[in-house]
Amino acid sequence: MKRPLGAQISHMLKDRGVDVIFGIPGVHNQEMYRGIEEAGITHVLARHEQGAGFMADGYARASGKPGVAYVITGPGLCNIMTPMGQAYSDSVSMLVLSSCLDETAARKGQLHQMKDQEAAAATVCDWSHTAHTAQSAYGLIERAFEEFETQRPRPKHIQVPIAQLEADAEPAPFPNQPALTLKAKASDIAPVLSLLNIAQRPLFILGGGAKSNLWRQVLTQIGAACLTTYAGRGMVGTGYALDYGARLARPGSADIVASADLVVAVGTELAEVDLWRQDLGHTANLVRVDIDPSVLADPQRAAIKLQMDAESFAYALWEATEAATPKTGWAATEVAETRTRWRSETDAERPGIVPVVDALREAMPMDTMIYSDMTQFAYVAKEVWEMHRPYHWHHPYGFGTLGYALPAGIGGAVARRGQPTAVIIGDYGLHYTLPELGVAVELGLPLPIILWDNGKLKEIEDSMTRAQIAPNAVIARNPDFCNLAEAFGADAVAPKDLAEMQAAVQAAFTANGPTLIYLTPDIL
Repeated sequence: MKRPLGAQISHMLKDRGVDVIFGIPGVHNQEMYRGIEEAGITHVLARHEQGAGFMADGYARASGKPGVAYVITGPGLCNIMTPMGQAYSDSVSMLVLSSCLDETAARKGQLHQMKDQEAAAATVCDWSHTAHTAQSAYGLIERAFEEFETQRPRPKHIQVPIAQLEADAEPAPFPNQPALTLKAKASDIAPVLSLLNIAQRPLFILGGGAKSNLWRQVLTQIGAACLTTYAGRGMVGTGYALDYGARLARPGSADIVASADLVVAVGTELAEVDLWRQDLGHTANLVRVDIDPSVLADPQRAAIKLQMDAESFAYALWEATEAATPKTGWAATEVAETRTRWRSETDAERPGIVPVVDALREAMPMDTMIYSDMTQFAYVAKEVWEMHRPYHWHHPYGFGTLGYALPAGIGGAVARRGQPTAVIIGDYGLHYTLPELGVAVELGLPLPIILWDNGKLKEIEDSMTRAQIAPNAVIARNPDFCNLAEAFGADAVAPKDLAEMQAAVQAAFTANGPTLIYLTPDIL
């Protein structure tokens, strides 16, 4: 039956598997809220559109489904642009639906008016379009979901004029059958197999896009060593003897790469935030495998470039090498010695954090999904905390947004009801999105929030010192975080030692709401 378009959109989203929407209603997008309950969708009310966007991001990373957010015209859209930028850099499926003004050229001074809202959003997402009719709204939503399935995941923005949201419209069409993606065959990877047949020291570099549960078997069959990006942590599990770990950004990894006689990089941009140097360091042939053609045209100048999804590539490689006899020039002892040296370097660079990280890891259930923020604690943990499985540690890698972890962790916990989810955040990062703590309280999420308070922007202070700049503007007056958390209705505890911290973390997973676990460097 006919309904206002705003209501029909919610029904369309429900038909495409959307169960949760994050957002904030306002007078300009209230028509989008008309059909949410009727469609059977849960709405999570954020305290700020930035929080809503990060929640949608965290939900998408945890669930494997697109995260959806509703925002208003103008400031609502501007506020969610930071999460959209984060989702773009980290390849996250996010759909942002906003209202927009019906006319902006002939009328000025309207509420929430922007010069060009569609163009503004386009700077931080895959695409941003205006739906001037019900059919165009349905077509754009269908396109977004199709591309989430078949292309590199990236956020999309659709805006609908207010008058269109209010106007009656026919129901949206039934969902289309998603397109079938082409799968790699042995013939497609023949050039890679030829190089592997003569390689003695093959090295695989696995990024966040290397999605497959076959990598451990593949590496074992080939006798290959591996490095992972931070986003690729856990791709081969733990205990693989030739795994150098998530230490591609270590300066010394360039020497490891240079010692390989074949390098295969899968699902990684090899970007600045992956390497923290200009060049990968390879002297042998480089093979790049990625779903995104723009990644294959980078300055690393791969000898072989394969545009295909990583899962398909891994399966074809597994089949082709299943009967192979591993012949490797790598030694488990050299890998272990290098890992030990790099761990010591990490500890020396940011002293005192490694023991706390180790103790925290022991207290976490193995299947905990962790959301971390831009804080020294997370920088250390990303290198020394071994992950048993992939996609269980989420961090604002590319855009590098402070305040990401708390709302993203809330979104993840909503997607993982009954499973352990935790947040690691620094004192300054918590200032950015602290009000979202109220959402976790309202939802009754048993969410441990590990707050690392070193009383300053310590990473920036250290950087200024290295650059021979007198540290300036790196200290802000912090509140009593425990009292503040309790004011929101959360639990709070300030452990005096590592044993108390471990007990507090374990108790937080069974609490009736979030628990702030307040840590300082004095805990040692």
